[in-house]
Amino acid sequence: MHHEATLIATVAMGFVLAFVFGFIANRLRLPPLLGYLVAGIAVGPFTPGFVADVSLAGQLAEMGVILLMFGVGLHFSMADLMAVRWIAIPGAIGQIALATAFGAGLAMAWGWSLGAGLVFGLSLSVASTVVLLRALEDRNALEHPNGRIAVGWLIVEDLVTVVALVLLPALSELLGGRPDPHAPVGGSVLMTLAMTLLKVAAFVALAVVLGPKVVPWMLKQVARTGSRELFTLSVLAIAMGIAYGSATLFGVSFALGAFFAGVVLAESDFSHRAAANSLPLQDAFAILFFVSVGMLFDPSIVVREPLAVIAVLLIIVLGKSLAALAVVALLGYPIATALTVSASLAQIGEFSFILAALGKSTGLLPPEGLDLILAGALLSITLNPLCFSVVDVVLPRLSMIATIRNYGARRLAALQAQLNALRDRTEAREAARSLQMKNLVDLFPIFGHLDHEAREELLVLFQPRMASPGDRVIRKGDRPDAAYFISEGAVQVTVGNREIRLAPGEFFGEMALLSGERRSADVTAVDFCRFLTLDRRDFRTFLSRHPQLRAHVGELATRRAQANKADMEAVAAT
Repeated sequence: MHHEATLIATVAMGFVLAFVFGFIANRLRLPPLLGYLVAGIAVGPFTPGFVADVSLAGQLAEMGVILLMFGVGLHFSMADLMAVRWIAIPGAIGQIALATAFGAGLAMAWGWSLGAGLVFGLSLSVASTVVLLRALEDRNALEHPNGRIAVGWLIVEDLVTVVALVLLPALSELLGGRPDPHAPVGGSVLMTLAMTLLKVAAFVALAVVLGPKVVPWMLKQVARTGSRELFTLSVLAIAMGIAYGSATLFGVSFALGAFFAGVVLAESDFSHRAAANSLPLQDAFAILFFVSVGMLFDPSIVVREPLAVIAVLLIIVLGKSLAALAVVALLGYPIATALTVSASLAQIGEFSFILAALGKSTGLLPPEGLDLILAGALLSITLNPLCFSVVDVVLPRLSMIATIRNYGARRLAALQAQLNALRDRTEAREAARSLQMKNLVDLFPIFGHLDHEAREELLVLFQPRMASPGDRVIRKGDRPDAAYFISEGAVQVTVGNREIRLAPGEFFGEMALLSGERRSADVTAVDFCRFLTLDRRDFRTFLSRHPQLRAHVGELATRRAQANKADMEAVAAT
C-alpha cells in the first residue's frame, strides 16, 4: 500500500470494524467499548488479515487520551464529589491500595520487579468510567444515592490516576525502569521527584490563576463571531494547546494538561456548549484509542497463560469487589450500597490502558503485563452485567435479615438529604437561567421567535449599562456605538420638536447602526435606567444570522425614519 494511504487505511478500517463490533456488542447488551477493543484485535499484528499501522495508531491513541482526559475534566464536578466525600475519598483510596497490593503480590509471585508489580496492581485497581455510567444508566440508578456514590468513587479513582501519571515517570528509575527524559542530568531520584512536583505545582497554579480569566474571555470573543465552526475549533485548540504546552514547557503529561484544560473550561458559562460541540470529536478519537489498545493485545496469551489470565480476572471481579464491599461496610453504609459499588468496580477500562501503556513505555511493565491487563479488561467488561445480576439476586435475600436491612440506614438517609439539597441548588440555578431567558422574551417580544441557543447567545452578548435621571444616553451627531434595549426605567427621545417616551421592553439606537449614519436624535434618561446593549459589531453580526429578526428590526427602523422625516418636514414648513 502506498505510504500516503496508510493513515487513511488505518483510520478507515478502525472506524468500520469498530462500528461493526460495537453494534454487535450493543445488540448483545454489552458495552460498545468491548466491540472497539475487538476491532483493534482484528486489525492488529497478532491476528490474520489486514494489519493496520501500529505506530500511526499509537499517535492517534495519544490524541484519544488527550480528548478523553479533557472530557473527564470538562465533566468533573467538585460539588458532586464533595457531596459523597466521606465515603468516596477514603473508600476509593482504601480500595485502590488493597487492589494494588493484590496485583503487586501476584506479579511478584511471578518473579516480576516491585515497579512492575505496582504498575500492574494500580492498572487493575481503577475501573472504567465509561462502563460504569452505561451500567448505571441501564439500571436507572445514576441519580440514586448508591449510583452517586459509585460515580464519586470513580471521580476519586480518576484523580488518583492523574497523580500516578505525573509521578510514575519521575519514579521509574527508582522502581527499576528507564530514567525520566525530563529529569535533570546527573540528578538524584529525590531531585527528579522534587522537580516534577515543582513543575506540576507551577502548571496547576498557572492554570488555576490564569485559566478562569483567559479561557472564558477567549471563548466569549469567539462566541461573538457567531461561527459554530470557530467555537468548536477554539475548544479543541484549548484542549490540545494546553496539553501540548504543559508537556513542552512544564514536562508534565499530556493527560494532566488536558484534564486541567477541561476543568478550567468547566467553570465558564460556555461549558455546556463546549461539551456538546466537542463531543463528536471526543467520541471519534476515544474509539480510535480503544482500537489502538486492542491492536497491542496478543490473544494467544489466553492459551499460553490461562492460569495467569484467570488470576487477573479474579482480582478484578472478586478481589476489588470484596475490598470495596469491606471498605463501604466499615464506613457504616448499607449492604445495598456496598454491593452496588462492588459490582460497579468489577471491571477495568480506559485508565488501566493508559497506566499500562505508560508503564510499558517507562520500561517498568513487561509486554505480557499489558496483554494480561487487556485480557482482564475484555473478560471483566463482558462479565460486568452478570455481576449486577448477582447483586439483584443476593440483595433481596440479605435484606430479609433485619440486622443487615437496617445497617447504615441513618447514614444513607443523611447522604440522601445532602444530595437532595445539592440537586435543589442545581435545579434552582437552571431554573434561574431559564427564567432569565423567559423574562428576556416576555420583556422583548421581538426575540420570541429565536430558538434556545440564540437566546443563550444573546444573554452572552448583551452588555449591561445604567443611566441616572437626566443623563444623556445618546447625543445627536454622535457616531453609533450600540443598540439599547430598556429593561428598567424610561427614556425620552428628542427628534426636532417632537419628544417620544420609551418604556421597558422598547429599544432605540438601531437606526444609525443599520444605516451607518450618525445619530439623528438625543436620548435622555427620565428615570434610573438599566439597559441591555449590543455593540455595533455584535448587533450587525447577530442580525445577519437571523434574517427574520433583521427584517422585523429593519421594518421598525424604516417606520421610525419615515416618522422622523415627516416631523422634520412639518417643522421646516412652519
